[in-house]
Amino acid sequence: MNAPEPFKSPQLGPADSGPSGPSALDRARRLCVAPMMDWTTRHCRFFHRLLAPNALLYTEMVTAAAVIYGKRDRLLGFNTAEHPVALQLGGSDPKALAEAAAIGQALGYDEINLNCGCPSDRVQKGAFGACLMREPMLVADCVQAMRESVSVPVTIKHRIGVDDENDYAFLFRFIEPLYAQGCKVFIVHARTALLKGLSPKENREIPPLHYDRLKALKQDFPQAQFVLNGGLTDALAVQWLDTLQADGLMLGRAAYHNPWLLRDLDALLFGEDAARPEHREAVIAPLQTYFEQGLEEGVPATAMTRHWHGLFHGQPGAVAWRRAMAEGRSPATAVA
Repeated sequence: MNAPEPFKSPQLGPADSGPSGPSALDRARRLCVAPMMDWTTRHCRFFHRLLAPNALLYTEMVTAAAVIYGKRDRLLGFNTAEHPVALQLGGSDPKALAEAAAIGQALGYDEINLNCGCPSDRVQKGAFGACLMREPMLVADCVQAMRESVSVPVTIKHRIGVDDENDYAFLFRFIEPLYAQGCKVFIVHARTALLKGLSPKENREIPPLHYDRLKALKQDFPQAQFVLNGGLTDALAVQWLDTLQADGLMLGRAAYHNPWLLRDLDALLFGEDAARPEHREAVIAPLQTYFEQGLEEGVPATAMTRHWHGLFHGQPGAVAWRRAMAEGRSPATAVA
């Protein structure tokens, strides 16, 4: 793996500009990387930013209580190169969510997103995530409280239904009061959440996809933005932008395991960009710099490298690279 000339990589230090404005966010939403627990950490997001300079990145879900009372640098810290980046919150108390949203904006996040789609048992016990789809007026109160506390967009990520409440009428009734309350961006995981009997992994795979629901929403709420999530695994995903009149695509595990897919989609959706690498090897130098700075700050090596294992997915040397990243070796050493 011989490295070509380096590309124009993001800054590692303070950026000249702050959070992205509304028009920049609207553009970035054409390609989003989904919030994924224990995966989309700051180290993962920096890596994804190297590959997709125009995409909108999302944090892991962080509960409102953790934002308010937890260790904010550990939970919410991010590199300025990650912009535009959104903070996803979990919770159902309007006051707590408003406080957490204000903290997120103060820290520099470009968007605040409320999780109304997670089906895990832990989230159900906390009475938020996908459970909230059954309480649209409560979610509307949460949206109102958050919008009153921040000037950045407040958005919703949700499923198309919950258990046997999964027809379009149910979905419409969920969206309508949120739209009336000023929420204009919805990320639609086009599967029903089955809260009993399926694991979170099974909930990402077993319930059938109904992409047609997004198109119907776009027709009923033409001034809103709808981003499609679920089942998008390759570059053919771009077809759904026109077919469904979608405003954007959100990829999850496919982008994590095969991150070069983000680079290809970024090129398809945004055109030429000097900050986009032409070769995988071009990413090594900025990763190495990031790695060295992280070690100086006391970050465990594997906390960073475990998110970079997919760089050479499907390429010669992929197994050796994955092993090196699992062991916490430096990127430069891994390709030497």
